[in-house]
Amino acid sequence: MSLLEGRSAADDSEELPSMSLMEHLEELRKRIFRSVIGFAIAFGICWAFHRQIFAFLKAPIEPLLPGDQKLAFFSVTEPFLLYFKTAALAAVFLASPYILSQLWGFISPGLYPKERRWALPFIFFGTFFFVAGGAFAYLVAFPFAVKFLLGMGDEFQAVIAAGMYLRFLMTVILGLGVMFELPILIFLLSALGVVSPRFLLRHFRWAVLLIFIVAAILTPTPDVVNLLIFALPTIGLYLLGVFAAMLVERKRKKEAVEETEARSS
Repeated sequence: MSLLEGRSAADDSEELPSMSLMEHLEELRKRIFRSVIGFAIAFGICWAFHRQIFAFLKAPIEPLLPGDQKLAFFSVTEPFLLYFKTAALAAVFLASPYILSQLWGFISPGLYPKERRWALPFIFFGTFFFVAGGAFAYLVAFPFAVKFLLGMGDEFQAVIAAGMYLRFLMTVILGLGVMFELPILIFLLSALGVVSPRFLLRHFRWAVLLIFIVAAILTPTPDVVNLLIFALPTIGLYLLGVFAAMLVERKRKKEAVEETEARSS
């Protein structure tokens, strides 16, 4: 299906602004620069609370540590790097609405005026699903995986490196945060006419296969239970995206009928 197939005749009659390759690159540079500035401001805010944020991030493992044992570090620079990464992780979530607005600003010149009205829903729901993915990782997927992994080491003395723990946690949180953006991606592609509900359902089994491959990469343990914890919500989000694509197609057909009636009257 082509990019313009499914857009109305009224849309086709409008001219999209043309940009050269250098103009596209300049626009991309500008949006990246603004995103970096937004992230830096968010990082400065989060750095002021880096200890509290790290205390929040280590909460899932604290009940599983024996006695009064703490997370360990093995170099003099590691505490600073830990807090730096902690503030950076929080800054990604804090700055996500602004970063998504810059992404939309880069995409919108290639859209018709009617399609540019999707900016606020794109930013709102994009932020919502990203934060929801991070929350699901922190509250469900990560604690389950940590409990499973530590349970396998009952016969050993646990010395958990804080750096490895944070890297593990960041991978799960950011990975699921990105995977939870799937409905937004499907909605956007459907609205642009790139995919249709029929196409998505026809290739559902391939989508499931791809989801399980990505989940296997992100899953920190080799067991099936943890794999399903990552994969099943993503499959549900794919189906939610299919439903959103159906709404887009229904609206498009309704507008086409209204345009036909308006021309015939």
